[in-house]
Amino acid sequence: MTQRIRFRFCCLIRGLAFPRLLLFGVSCPSVVCCLLLPDLEGSAHLLLLSRNKSKHELGYCETEAKLALSLDFWTLSSENLLAVLPVDPVKENYVRKVKNCIFSIAVPTPLKSRVRLVAVSKEVLEDILDLDLSVSETDDFIQLVSGEKIVSGSIPLAHRYGGHQFGIWAGQLGDGRAHLLGTYMNRQGEKWELQLKGSGKTPYSRNGDGRAVLRSSVREFLCSEAMHSLRIPTSRVASLVVSDNEVWRDQFYNGNIVKERGAIVLRVAKSWFRIGSLEILAHYGELDLLRTLLDFIIREHFPSVEVAEPNRYVDFFSVVVSETAQLIALWMSVGFAHGVCNTDNFSLLSITIDYGPFGFMEAYNPDFVPNTSDDEGRYKIGNQANIGIFNLNKLLQALNPILDPRQRQLAAQILEGYPVLYYTRFRELFKAKLGLLGETKGDDDLIAFLLHLMEKTAADFTMTFRQLSEITQSQLQELNIPQQFWALNMISKHKLFSAWVSQYLLRLKSNMNDSDSERRKRMTTVNPRYVLRNWMAESAVRKAERNDFSEKIDRS
Repeated sequence: MTQRIRFRFCCLIRGLAFPRLLLFGVSCPSVVCCLLLPDLEGSAHLLLLSRNKSKHELGYCETEAKLALSLDFWTLSSENLLAVLPVDPVKENYVRKVKNCIFSIAVPTPLKSRVRLVAVSKEVLEDILDLDLSVSETDDFIQLVSGEKIVSGSIPLAHRYGGHQFGIWAGQLGDGRAHLLGTYMNRQGEKWELQLKGSGKTPYSRNGDGRAVLRSSVREFLCSEAMHSLRIPTSRVASLVVSDNEVWRDQFYNGNIVKERGAIVLRVAKSWFRIGSLEILAHYGELDLLRTLLDFIIREHFPSVEVAEPNRYVDFFSVVVSETAQLIALWMSVGFAHGVCNTDNFSLLSITIDYGPFGFMEAYNPDFVPNTSDDEGRYKIGNQANIGIFNLNKLLQALNPILDPRQRQLAAQILEGYPVLYYTRFRELFKAKLGLLGETKGDDDLIAFLLHLMEKTAADFTMTFRQLSEITQSQLQELNIPQQFWALNMISKHKLFSAWVSQYLLRLKSNMNDSDSERRKRMTTVNPRYVLRNWMAESAVRKAERNDFSEKIDRS
């Protein structure tokens, strides 16, 4: 697949040629609401939780069940996975090449030093896990989320997968520091997979130590919850525990290894399967297992695909292509750069997973790269949609061995339609960010013109659109921009700003049955005031490293 989406191209507006990057999307004006807990500690001994009874045995309807006040009658299950998907027959936990299975059984390794629960997501506990917030104060909970105990019904697993990293096949990768505890079905009937990250070595740890550090764990906690608040599909984080375990890391990949503190997050997702889950099976010719895993994923997570349909793998691929285009358009809408868009980090369910060196773009810059190790800018924000094509092509290559010639042709045609899917979606979303209703021929040029001004003046991406949501048309007409609209004031210094304003106001007049107050109300619902800026995340990290877990980032 050689087709690429061009983000920089020239178009002519009143004789001006300028680079064009369209970032389209939707979000809400909020960041994250989480509780940072200063003093809770977990005990150090291992303990098996009591056997749980089902809610049906307890005699009440799941949809009407109250939140659990303890873990005594709360259960996980690994049966839905292990009944279908094979497990590595080798039970010992040592690094090795693994074949002909999806999982290896691997028990978490408890942290050796004092363990403290320092953050929980009330929303995840109550809305997803059916747990009252007070449960997080119990020793049972703290020991569970730190890997010190295994809940009844759980068989901890490490997932085997491969992937292309920075465009190169990396071979066997897998969960090198994560343990899948099991699946929880909540009172809404939703299934969520619970995974500890930073919980010790597995057969897939390669040269790693199986640990996560406080710095990256705080960032993942904050960003996953922030992305959810921005209405972007994402994994979630339920809790964060920290210890005094010494973990050595080269944070900037410059040879400067420093001592950091170990931490573990409990994160949840509908599924942790990713493109690399299929790639490794195709790479080693494990085609029967590839079919088994695909059928399981389709049955569990793709209700629109009929598992008995001969073309089910093509239909599955079509959904993944469409939803991947949607996800990346949403990333771009809030200026989010994932940082490491390898195929082993791309969810088959098209949710954002595996938060690493991510970043939210501040000054508008299509070449923004948050990952200091990405020297060539492969994963810069302006290239993410092209990387989507690359990764989907690798998915197609993994599917090809189990497709007949006609199905391969159909799948290739589906992939060729990705650019149209992507542009259609981000155009819709970006027009909403500008409050535009209906269709007008010059909409793309109007959007591109604004982005050009933003790039030339290094205007803040988030606040430009937020302030356009708040300023009145009369203020724009008179170029009377209040001082507090600092991002718009920055753009207004460009000599062509008044020309853009004239075009924008003329376009707004074509909105049918609209008013200025309705426009502003509509725009404020899709343009956030806050995103998780790097200084916010770093402020929380610095405080955490000083044992100050008092900071709270609220919805706004």
